[in-house]
Amino acid sequence: MCQLFINADSRLWTCRTKSLRIDCVVTSIRLEEFFWDILAEVAFRDQMSVNQMITKLYLESLDADHDIGNFTSFLRVCCSRYLSLVADGDITREETAALNDIDAKQVLQQEQLRATLRKTRFKDSPIKPAIN
Repeated sequence: MCQLFINADSRLWTCRTKSLRIDCVVTSIRLEEFFWDILAEVAFRDQMSVNQMITKLYLESLDADHDIGNFTSFLRVCCSRYLSLVADGDITREETAALNDIDAKQVLQQEQLRATLRKTRFKDSPIKPAIN
């Protein structure tokens, strides 16, 4: 198993800092190249630049009253959730399907159902999963 990670392209965990303007304030975000690649894929799907998408995520997070004290962690989780939704078959990686066009309510319901099933399946297991 470790070879899958150890022998991966080391560029993926190289950090890069990008400066951008969010709501008239210049800020910088430091992420691993892996996450920049995923953000670029997601932004491309919705025909935005990475900066535009990050700004949109930031403003929507504020509108939803999220604590975005660690926005970089939020972006990492967004990337991980995107890949998780793809792995679970809730969305595809087709570049032609904009994420704005996806029925988020339905996807979130499917995700909740799977989480409930996982909890039930692992309930009596001697090994408890780290998944909540």
